[in-house]
Amino acid sequence: MKRFTFGLICMLMLTGATLWAAGDATKGKTLYTTCITCHGADGAGNKALNSPQIAGQEDWYLERQLKNFKSGVRGSNPKDTFGMQMRPMAMTLTNDQAIQDVIAYIKTLKPKKLEPTLTGGDATRGKSLYAVCVTCHGANAEGNKALNAPKLTGLQDWYQLQQLKLFKNRVRGADPKDTFGMQMAPMAMTLANEQAMKDVIAYIKTLK
Repeated sequence: MKRFTFGLICMLMLTGATLWAAGDATKGKTLYTTCITCHGADGAGNKALNSPQIAGQEDWYLERQLKNFKSGVRGSNPKDTFGMQMRPMAMTLTNDQAIQDVIAYIKTLKPKKLEPTLTGGDATRGKSLYAVCVTCHGANAEGNKALNAPKLTGLQDWYQLQQLKLFKNRVRGADPKDTFGMQMAPMAMTLANEQAMKDVIAYIKTLK
């Protein structure tokens, strides 16, 4: 009987921990008010404020980036102007539960169809360049959680260009604690110049 009782208590404790770890979208909606100014009420982002679309992005990737911003792994480099703007916003999320809650709310938002803003990219050349990306991000840029690679479809072209430049210049992915960012930096370095970046982005835009 004692063994049964002890086992039941353990099971309830584990269940409780699971429930605590799950995000609460209702609480997350309140927390999201901090995000609205830049990312919009619909999570579609705002180019004028250098804020990407976050609606439709994977929860595990959102969690990792929020924690990176909060801890200073991302957004502390003075050359990362827009990352530095994001870091204090992430710091308003006081603990892991708050992060899970706001992500739970973001998951209720539907991604918008993105309009192209970049010109001059050659998707045919970009397809060849994308061969470096395909192992991690997938043939259709759908991402791969096992390889810690986010999906690239659903991200604005201007934001992709911005981040490729940051990776190439070792502004992003330079912190030794940013394990996965450090993996991405040499991949960005294979793109010789901005034209190559535009080409690969033009190809990504053809994927669904």
